[in-house]
Amino acid sequence: MSTAASTVQDGAAAAAAMVGAYFLILLFDSLTDRKLIEQSLSRKVVHVLSGLLFMCSWPFFSSSPEARYFAAIVPLVNCMTLIGYGLRLVTDDGLVKSITREGKPEELLRGPLYYVLVLMFCVLVFWRDSPVGILVLAMMSGGDGFADIMGRRYGSLKLPHNRQKSWVGSISMFISGFLSSVGMLYYYSAFGYLYLDLGNVVGKVALVSLVATVVESLPITETIDDNISVPLSTMLVAMYVFGHVPPR
Repeated sequence: MSTAASTVQDGAAAAAAMVGAYFLILLFDSLTDRKLIEQSLSRKVVHVLSGLLFMCSWPFFSSSPEARYFAAIVPLVNCMTLIGYGLRLVTDDGLVKSITREGKPEELLRGPLYYVLVLMFCVLVFWRDSPVGILVLAMMSGGDGFADIMGRRYGSLKLPHNRQKSWVGSISMFISGFLSSVGMLYYYSAFGYLYLDLGNVVGKVALVSLVATVVESLPITETIDDNISVPLSTMLVAMYVFGHVPPR
C-alpha cells in the first residue's frame, strides 16, 4: 500500500474512532439526563465500552509504521477534552455527570484522565502485535469496569482486607477481565497480528487476571487510582508471563 493510501486509511480510521467515542459519550449523557440509567452505571458502562471498542478499531488502521500515531490521536483528543472540562475552560454538565462519580469537573483530571493516558500509552508502546498492551486495556476496561458494576449491586459481602470492596466485585473482575482478555487476544489473532496457542494462553491470562484482581482489591485507592494500579500490575505480570510474542 502506498504512503498516501496508508495516510488516508489511518486518517479515516482515527476519525471514525473519534466519532464513535463522541457518540458513545453522547448516548450515555442522554440516558443519564432522561433518568433512564443511573449516573454510576452510566460512568462504568462508558468505562467498559470505551477501551474495548477502541481496541476493536485498531485492525482497521493500515500496516504503516505511522498507523499507531494516528490511533493515538483518539485518546490524545479525549485527553485534551478532559483537561478542558476538568479545568472548567469549557462546560458540559451532562458529559461530566456521565463519566464522574460525583458530577464534579475536577474529577475528570483523575480517574478518567488516567484512563485515556493508559490508552495512549498502550497504543504507542505496545500497539496491536503485543499481548501485553491488549491485556492491560482489557483488564482496565472489561475487568475493573465490571467489578464496580456488579459490586455496587450485589456486593453486600465485603472483603476482609478492604471493606470498600466486595467478593462479588472481585470475582466479577476476575471473570470479566479474563474473558475480555482472551476474547481480545483471539480477535487480534484472527487478524493475523498474534499467534497464540490456546493451551498456553488460558493459564497465562488467568494468572494475569488474578494478580490484577488482587491489586484492585487492596485498600490503596486513596493513594493510587485503580486506573493506574490495575494497568501497571497487569503490564508487569503480562510482560513476565508472555515475554515477546511475534506476529504471525
